[in-house]
Amino acid sequence: VTSPCKILKCNSEFWAATSGSHHLGTEEAPEFCTALRAYAHCTRRTARTCRGDLAYHSAVHGIDDLMVQHNCSKDGPTSQPRLRTLPPGDSQERSDSPEICHYEKSFHKHSAAPNYTHCGLFGDPHLRTFTDTFQTCKVQGAWPLIDNNYLNVQVTNTPVLPGSTATATSKLTIIFKSFQECVDQKVYQAEMDELPAAFADGSKNGGDKNGANSLKITEKVSGQHIEIQAKYIGTTIVVRQVGRYLTFAVRMPEEVVNAVEDRDSQGLYLCLRGCPLNQQIDFQTIRSAQATEGRARRKGPSLPAPPEAFTYETATAKCREKLPVEDLYFQSCVFDLLTTGDVNFMLAAYYAFEDVKMLHSNKDKLHLYERTRDLAPGNMAPSGTPPALWVALLCLSQCWLGLL
Repeated sequence: VTSPCKILKCNSEFWAATSGSHHLGTEEAPEFCTALRAYAHCTRRTARTCRGDLAYHSAVHGIDDLMVQHNCSKDGPTSQPRLRTLPPGDSQERSDSPEICHYEKSFHKHSAAPNYTHCGLFGDPHLRTFTDTFQTCKVQGAWPLIDNNYLNVQVTNTPVLPGSTATATSKLTIIFKSFQECVDQKVYQAEMDELPAAFADGSKNGGDKNGANSLKITEKVSGQHIEIQAKYIGTTIVVRQVGRYLTFAVRMPEEVVNAVEDRDSQGLYLCLRGCPLNQQIDFQTIRSAQATEGRARRKGPSLPAPPEAFTYETATAKCREKLPVEDLYFQSCVFDLLTTGDVNFMLAAYYAFEDVKMLHSNKDKLHLYERTRDLAPGNMAPSGTPPALWVALLCLSQCWLGLL
């Protein structure tokens, strides 16, 4: 039986965060105090379920002792990326910001480079998660796309046509949280027909702190394409307006992706966990429904017709103009043209793939081909299992039940 007391999780997170630095003094490793505060915060969160647990009480007393030994304040930041310091005398070029405000330069040239991940949202809407899972979702209304210790991204999706289940992103809000001496809290907001090249307060960088330039907005195409560089967390964000709707793409280190206060109770965070099962759309089901609706429309009025009618053949030909490889981006394009009749959704899929080529760190994973609808917990098929094999196994199981 799994214990509700999560003290072992707190212990492992603390030792992982301080590996290689816990033997140093505070003046040599200031991140130790930050990790210690995070450790204390973790124990407080699990206190109610750990009454009487000796490991818990031992950890609490140990934290107090370490706070005193290292002269750590109980107030202050509780988490940050484990930035690696450059050795004395290193000749690597410095920026005009404090080193802690440049995530990538904190990695020495002989050290292993950080692992980057990508998430994107585009079209009707289609989601590519940080783990390269590809889903088509409904998610009407406001949903959290990213929510970690450093930034929060929320999207609002609205129906493309009255009475239609097709939705697209009409509003985007990004909150960059204040971070040490690098940046002040900044908010970026975009809506349909309004893609600003500045934060909500009119600024284009991280504010008045020494490392303000480690957060910058650059306008690539006026009213259509902006890029936000958050160098202090090694993150690049691309926002576009294609037609009337918005697309989102991000490149982020795994360490920042997973920097959440309590991942076990994190809740919805679409880029990390994907869309809830009841919000996912199955391509095959929709395609069948479209065929049924087409027959019904010929007999009489039903749902409002899209502004331009595409057949499967004309949608396929149109998408092939921009997306010659028949991967999931191509299939998403076809799906969106059939669902909305709006040719701008073809461009949204095209630009989404262009952003993947720029932001994804593994060039062998640019194209995705396997589209699966997540199964309910406990019914998950092992990844990589051929669909035909599962069909055969299902048939065999039904036959066996029949014999019984």
